Order: sequence, then structure tokens, then C-alpha cells
Amino acid sequence: MGGNGELKYEISQNAYIKLVLHTLRHKTAAVNGVLVGRISSKDEGVVEISDSVPLFHSNLALLPPLEISLVMIEEHYVAQGLSIVGYFHANERFEDVELSGVAKNIGDHISRYFPQAPILLLDNKKLEALSKGKDRSPVMQLCVKDASKNWRVVGTDGGSKILLKEPSANVVLSDYISSEKWKDVTDFDDHLDDVTKDWLNPGLFN
Repeated sequence: MGGNGELKYEISQNAYIKLVLHTLRHKTAAVNGVLVGRISSKDEGVVEISDSVPLFHSNLALLPPLEISLVMIEEHYVAQGLSIVGYFHANERFEDVELSGVAKNIGDHISRYFPQAPILLLDNKKLEALSKGKDRSPVMQLCVKDASKNWRVVGTDGGSKILLKEPSANVVLSDYISSEKWKDVTDFDDHLDDVTKDWLNPGLFN
């Protein structure tokens, strides 16, 4: 295959919403997270993203905390037959829709373990349109490696490569945003500061 552009990525509602809420919790900072899932047992052309883990909102480029978090995440999900299958990134500046060097480096790191790993990049303009009820497509751009191993944006138009598993995900997301649910999100930064804060966010959707 010429890169992994032929694959489709199906993301569950909770995995999708958790990542977006994490960006809203830290609006003035770049934030990131990882995607957890597996290749579909029904269709090898589909990567099923069943969960996500918010990682950091400060010092995203520091390797030791990243390595610690990835090991802990893998150890937790392996019993469920899941592993890290991708990376999520949101830039600090609202209008910035370019993949940063940090995002590419972490994406490269994750793709060593899962070659089909994509990067999902938050599109703030789509997120803003969502709050006005104008757009029901994912508020993220899909970036994959091409045949030359360079990251490129695939986009979400036409034959969409990133699919919301539950079509109503953006409606639920809008409700959570209006009720300020983002205040409840815990990431790895929070956990490393205070180990009683659970990076799995078990009560987030209760």
C-alpha cells in the first residue's frame, strides 16, 4: 500500500468527545492524546478507535513523561486486546492547522509500534461551527504517512477516511460543551502531579 491513506478510521463517540473536551479544558495551550483500538475483525481496511487517553497540556515534547505514559497505557489496555493505534494533537493557536514538529515526532514514535497510526489534528474552525449547529462532520483533520513516510492531511470531505461510529456524536459533544463537561477531564499531566487523579477518566460519561 502507498502509505496508509487507503485505511479508514472509525472513532467511538466517547473516544472522540474525550479528546475534544481535553482541548477545551486547556484552551490556551497545545494538548495531545493517544488513540486506543485495533484493526477491525470484520474489515482489515478499518482501524477501530474505541478509546482515547488525554496526555499532556504542558511540555509536550518531553520524552520521559511520554514514554512513561505510553507504557502505562499499553499495560492497561492489552488485557482488552487493544493497543495504541494513533495520536491526537491540538495546536496552541486557534488558526493554526499545520502539523507541528512535535506532533510529527510523536506520531513517528507511535507509528514504530503501529505502522498504520494516524495523527488526528483538531480543526478549531470546525469546532466553532459545531457550536453553531452548522457542521456535523468530525472536528479533526486526518493526517497519515504517505509512501515517502511524510505526514500529509487526508481531509474529511468526499470519501471520508475518519468516521464517527455514532452519527449523533457531535450533538452529544455540543451538549457536553454547553454544560462545561470539559472541566471534569483528567490527563496524564494531572496524574503525574497527583496520582489520585485517574487518567482513565472512569466517571466522565456517567
